[in-house]
Amino acid sequence: MTETSRKELSVGTGGEARTIAALTREATAAGAGLPGFVWLGGYRSDMSGSKAEALCVHAGQQGRACLRFDYSGHGASGGSLRKGTISRWLEESLAAFDQLSSGPQILVGSSMGGWIALRMVQELAKREDRHRVAGLVLIAPAPDFTLELMEPELTEAQRQALERDGYYEEPTPYGPDPNIFTRELFEDGRKNRVLDGLIETGAPVHIIQGMADPDVPWRHALKLVEHLPSDNVTLTFIRDGDHRLSRDEDIARILAATDGIAPQT
Repeated sequence: MTETSRKELSVGTGGEARTIAALTREATAAGAGLPGFVWLGGYRSDMSGSKAEALCVHAGQQGRACLRFDYSGHGASGGSLRKGTISRWLEESLAAFDQLSSGPQILVGSSMGGWIALRMVQELAKREDRHRVAGLVLIAPAPDFTLELMEPELTEAQRQALERDGYYEEPTPYGPDPNIFTRELFEDGRKNRVLDGLIETGAPVHIIQGMADPDVPWRHALKLVEHLPSDNVTLTFIRDGDHRLSRDEDIARILAATDGIAPQT
């Protein structure tokens, strides 16, 4: 089993330049011909989380390559969280994909990472690189969450804060620091909508969704399926699953889904 290597890449120029931290695991002879894994985390998560770690270990056991990285303003990467937008994090994801992976890859996106994964497929298709996506495993995916899930629930105080200050904060059960949501994030989210037409992935998709998820309702997963025209779409509901889906049994389902996309030979 190969060891993970820490790497850095620069994205953007001038005042928009930021350093992105990544962890890579190279493929071995045992994994020759097997797609690698690319982990795309959620908002405020990082590449050292339990699901990302488990995916990397799983890749190593099969000799597959594995790439995980932190978006700007997250984890070990530079940049400001307040400057974060879907476009910005998409740019970083494509840069990491291009520079730190090769050949077919399975995109494994969690929460906001599911939105990023779908946008990556669209951007790769524009430059005729969609063949590099062997499949997608989407965990509690939150495409268009700013428009579909957050805007309808904004309080009057939050709307006023966005207008007055350009951002608002709210406590989160996932850590001591509050979440920060900016006006730019909401405006940019509209530019990156994927639930406004068909999403041609050109590859198998497996969605895993907890039905006890307080952040992304399970019906949102059903809505996503309606926009995926391919017949090769699997939707797995976990009745007592929460948003994190990080229990041992949840992670086992995620890893089994990656194997189902491109089985080990």
